[in-house]
Amino acid sequence: MSNPRPTPLLDAAPTPDLLRKLKPEQLRQFADELRQETIDAVSVTGGHLGAGLGVVELTTALHYVFDTPRDRIIWDVGHQAYPHKILTGRRDRIRTLRTGGGLSGFTKRTESEYDPFGAAHSSTSISAGLGMAVARDIQGGKNNVIAVIGDGSMSAGMAYEAMNNAGALDSRLIVILNDNDMSIAPPVGAMSAYLARLISSQTYGSAREILKNLAHRLPKFFEDRALRAEEYARGMVTGGALFEELGFFYVGPIDGHNLDHLLPVLKNVRDAGNGPILIHVVTQKGKGYAPAEASPDKYHGVVKFDVATGAQVKAKSNAPSYTSVFGQSLIKEAEKDDKIVAITAAMPGGTGVDMFGKAFPKRTFDVGIAEQHAVTFAAGLATEGFKPFVAIYSTFLQRGYDQVVHDVAIQGLPVRFALDRAGLVGADGPTHAGSFDNTYLGCLPGFVIMAAADEADLVHMVATQVALDDRPSALRYPRGEGRGVEMPEFGVPLDIGKGRIMREGSKVALLSFGARLGECLKAADELASHGLSATVADARFMKPLDIDMVLKLARDHEVLITVEEGAIGGFGTHVIQALADHGALDGGVRVRPMVLPDTFIDHDSPAAMYAEAGLVAKGIVAKVFEALGKDAASTKLA
Repeated sequence: MSNPRPTPLLDAAPTPDLLRKLKPEQLRQFADELRQETIDAVSVTGGHLGAGLGVVELTTALHYVFDTPRDRIIWDVGHQAYPHKILTGRRDRIRTLRTGGGLSGFTKRTESEYDPFGAAHSSTSISAGLGMAVARDIQGGKNNVIAVIGDGSMSAGMAYEAMNNAGALDSRLIVILNDNDMSIAPPVGAMSAYLARLISSQTYGSAREILKNLAHRLPKFFEDRALRAEEYARGMVTGGALFEELGFFYVGPIDGHNLDHLLPVLKNVRDAGNGPILIHVVTQKGKGYAPAEASPDKYHGVVKFDVATGAQVKAKSNAPSYTSVFGQSLIKEAEKDDKIVAITAAMPGGTGVDMFGKAFPKRTFDVGIAEQHAVTFAAGLATEGFKPFVAIYSTFLQRGYDQVVHDVAIQGLPVRFALDRAGLVGADGPTHAGSFDNTYLGCLPGFVIMAAADEADLVHMVATQVALDDRPSALRYPRGEGRGVEMPEFGVPLDIGKGRIMREGSKVALLSFGARLGECLKAADELASHGLSATVADARFMKPLDIDMVLKLARDHEVLITVEEGAIGGFGTHVIQALADHGALDGGVRVRPMVLPDTFIDHDSPAAMYAEAGLVAKGIVAKVFEALGKDAASTKLA
């Protein structure tokens, strides 16, 4: 007779308060069910899979041991927070992840009281956690604050700045280093778990204090050596010397998939005294799902997939992605110029630098999650005559802005910035949108700023950046596939600061900067159906601006609409400034800039997000009618 199937525990304990009513021996089954629910949910929605599967046991143990949400758990970045969401009352909505109106792919304060801090950029958890811990101390509170940070996020300087401050303040803070880039063989894991339990216990802590007090009673010569011997011995056993130097009490490493190891250590740390503590937990990305275990990079972020086979459902497209076009174009240029080097900040696949790295491994540099360093590193290369391309998401370059200003712009160094994910990005939402680079780069003297209207234009703009040896430049392009235009075999450098007229008209001028050009052409067709003749122009450059073309558009048309995938203060502002400087606004032309709205647009499909922003053909036509004083609502629009 077969054994009956165990009663599902995830159904019985959908929230942490109910989880804490389970017996410790039930947690293995609970974690297995939580892992399967995570796999099933992400197979439907797509999203970040590998990191979440790696922390299922850790998530279970944290919510079991700590009194959440009174105790704060801060997940760095949030890639790994899907199991946390399932366990904190959001299971019924987990299959809405990253869809319009659904759950965010990251932690979000407005979504749940169990998300004390919103995150989507890395390495912020320790700083935020320390702020919460200090606030607790000022108010005389007793709750715990736990920051969970991955080993990749620990490559960012901000994490060490926070740890240095935490060590100096000596405030009670628990940091869990989720190390998923190494493994522990079973014997080593058992030994390290024993040591972790011993070291985290009050008995060991008391004994350590006794030894230190005893050392202080010895003559100075012996005191120094006794203290040093105790610290070095502990550092050799546990590997935590660096964290000890920063003022943290180090515990670990321990097996992050073994609940028998996790639970006693977490309980010991929970009940310990004051001061910051770091627990080193070793996990495996994709744990429990064979395809993700075999290919952690491929399954870090996934589209919808078949659970049985692991096969991801790729959308078919006849057009290449902008990212791949950039990577291939840079390779072709580098074949002709051995001074070209590529730099990325932990995003080789996301930026196309992985392709360049395969072709030129010695000229490719992944500096880790360290955008500030990436920018200044590139500046140093530029001083020696190299041609560095810093391939980085627009939203991540924000983290290196001071270096862009001081180390690149002021010195006029020819660093080339390739800004992927410009504009709205879809499922990743506002934290990853490239909304602000037109504004924050456009105000810097000496910069050349370009935006590709299509994938063919991108090829030529990469060649243009290669040829720019006397000043910094930035090239922005969107996420996703191109427009399916005919591709050139090789890039040809463009005339700096020169736009192009795509279609001639007489009544309305639509001046596009970037990949909204296709929507401008659609809008022109719609306007023609209403008897309005429209010129469509592609600026190509925001800086330097094609002043002659802008003045002609203003002089020859009643309405001038600028269209860009960026926030206020960018391309449209530069156009209006130029027109004002030349007295062209006095002639009666009606200028209307179209930018992203002054709000953060929640995650949805890119098409839906751009429709909400009004940066589609229908919105452009409506803006024209608004400028002409006609009622767009009573007019048939596409």
